[in-house]
Amino acid sequence: MNMHPKIGIQPPSEPRDLRETGLSAVMMRDIALKTIFRTNLSLVSDIARAIALPAQLAQALVEAMRAQRLIEAMGTLSPTASAEMSYQLTDAGRARALEALAQSEYFGAMPVPLPFYADQMRRQSVRNIKLTRADLVAAMGHLVLPQDLIANLGPAVSSGRSILMYGPPGNGKSSISNGIRAALGDLIYVPRAVEYSGQVISVYDPIVHNPASEETSDATALRRTGPRHDPRYVLCERPSIVTGGELTLDMLDLKYNPIARTYQAPLQLKASGGIFIVDDLGRQSDPPQKLVNRWIVPLEEGRDILQLQSGEKFTVPFDTLVLFSTNFHPNEIFDGAALRRIMFKIKVDGPTQEMFLNIFGMVARKKGVALDEASILYLLREKYPSIGNNFANYQPTFLIDQIIAMCDFEGQPYRMTPALIDRAWANMVVRDEVIAK
Repeated sequence: MNMHPKIGIQPPSEPRDLRETGLSAVMMRDIALKTIFRTNLSLVSDIARAIALPAQLAQALVEAMRAQRLIEAMGTLSPTASAEMSYQLTDAGRARALEALAQSEYFGAMPVPLPFYADQMRRQSVRNIKLTRADLVAAMGHLVLPQDLIANLGPAVSSGRSILMYGPPGNGKSSISNGIRAALGDLIYVPRAVEYSGQVISVYDPIVHNPASEETSDATALRRTGPRHDPRYVLCERPSIVTGGELTLDMLDLKYNPIARTYQAPLQLKASGGIFIVDDLGRQSDPPQKLVNRWIVPLEEGRDILQLQSGEKFTVPFDTLVLFSTNFHPNEIFDGAALRRIMFKIKVDGPTQEMFLNIFGMVARKKGVALDEASILYLLREKYPSIGNNFANYQPTFLIDQIIAMCDFEGQPYRMTPALIDRAWANMVVRDEVIAK
């Protein structure tokens, strides 16, 4: 089996017959009938694309349904260049489609059986990534970081396990998280849906998953020139999901729609093979300790336990780099047991004065504001001592954007003066005072 050059892993094999899909004949038949009913498709090539099967398998499925008198040929060739035969549902086919829709509204791509998906995840595990210092530096080249931070981040990211970044706000924890996402860089295969115990769980999410820009040739075409892989998967960038204060524990459970009787994968399953970022940890409605407790087994054993609406529990792969980011000290929000289960704890401090000046100069040049020595000395000698010389990475951009806004309003060229520094500072640091009510 050839490997895709961008990912260096074995792609999921294209099924050569209907048995190799791993699905029951009844499930495939019902999904196909529901899809034809809902989309009004009539050509085998279109049906093949809709149910994500190779054309020859879709044709075999059509022939099987035709033998059961669930579909029938329309008697004429379609007016297309391919001259395909058109098909339509019979009365019996429509009746069966409606019965199947009453059990579940799911239609479209055939799912991948859970054991098949687990095998593919082992081949493309995030823990298999070999990340070098050069990779990480290239992904974060736009950031001014302490020299030892890359040395600490590198092994943490390469482990594919769990990372806790903590430190005062405004110092680039979110930017570093985004840099880690960019450093992952390669491609994996994401299933459109998985099947367990006859239930279909939708996994591929166009909001979360970014398909590869250079897709291989159409896997449902009769003649193909590119490498073949199971069309039930989508070739995507390694996924990344970012959550913040809105994260709740129930977002980590299967999502069941009682009206449509369909399942959606939870966030961490959609992030499989990629990165799950929990930003602003400690701002959620659920305590941080509870969030980590929910992930004790997944973080330690690489497997997660989900539950169907019926109450039946089952195991799915947990192959995700989990990155927690917080402004709190870890000892304030976790007990010792929870901290032991987070593999890497990395403090992200504010910049030194020298680093601050480097960032300030870089931002000013980028935004077209000429540096002024007197204004910078005023900032360092008069303003920062009032806040204990607590420098933060966000401050240069904040102050310079304020100055630009003031110059734009006054119709002046972009410039830096102590007076403008005063006005910008007043918007960054709110003075303590009692306001009459």
